[in-house]
Amino acid sequence: MNNSQQEFQNKNIAIIGLGYVGLPLAIEFGKKFKTCGFDINKDRIDQLSKFEDSTECIESSEFNLSKYLTFSSDTSSIKDSNIYIVAVPTPLDSNNQPDLGNLKNACKIIGELLNPNDIVIFESTVYPGATEEVCVPILKKGSNLHFLDNDEFKEAGFYCGYSPERFAPGENEKKITEIIKVTSGSTKKVSEKVNNLYKAIISAGTVKASSIKVAEAAKVIENTQRDLNIALVNELSLIFNKLDVDTQEVINIASTKWNFAFHTPGLVGGTLYWCRSILFST
Repeated sequence: MNNSQQEFQNKNIAIIGLGYVGLPLAIEFGKKFKTCGFDINKDRIDQLSKFEDSTECIESSEFNLSKYLTFSSDTSSIKDSNIYIVAVPTPLDSNNQPDLGNLKNACKIIGELLNPNDIVIFESTVYPGATEEVCVPILKKGSNLHFLDNDEFKEAGFYCGYSPERFAPGENEKKITEIIKVTSGSTKKVSEKVNNLYKAIISAGTVKASSIKVAEAAKVIENTQRDLNIALVNELSLIFNKLDVDTQEVINIASTKWNFAFHTPGLVGGTLYWCRSILFST
């Protein structure tokens, strides 16, 4: 057992949201630490309790390896948690504006359960500043605890962290443990704790951001770059089709160049709308 594992051996971890991001995370943490995968969707919990995953992110054999993992839709099952990791979806609404409803609801649930020195880590895609501007006030209101963003504070309170998910649906070449994890925390000490927590399960290693906002911004630029490249290939594919040229063959030929950025036509996400909405609202 390494130092990272020893530090959290007596801690309880709750993963909030069990989609394509939260479930793989719960599986990995459940291999080493007492972990509860929580989701408000009871049907989803019933399915996972039978070692079945409709998202096909996890094979049945993986569930067997996660011996410390349980699933629940009952908040009483996570009330004794010390670390809450939020992995709920943050989609766009009908007006292409960021919808933080799931995130806010998760914070309300956690806020009523928080105890002093608990850590809340967010993985959901958000704009830079959202953790402290949107999530923290809800957590403070629900818990009546201070938000600790300075190691010198002596008040009873909770900490926050942000560690953006880097898994892209449909791109299954690498498992979550094989992708370098960005971590951050609201104080230097808790930043180190958050980093150590992920180091215990991420074989590829971790990299610490200097602040939560930097980590949030890194997620935005990663998604934006990917979306821009896919959008470009989509447009080129339309042109190639009119020229009666096989797009996939063109990509395969071009990819023989050593520094070619390989992308194929596909769905472009909402990151550009996220960025635009924040830029024009400030």
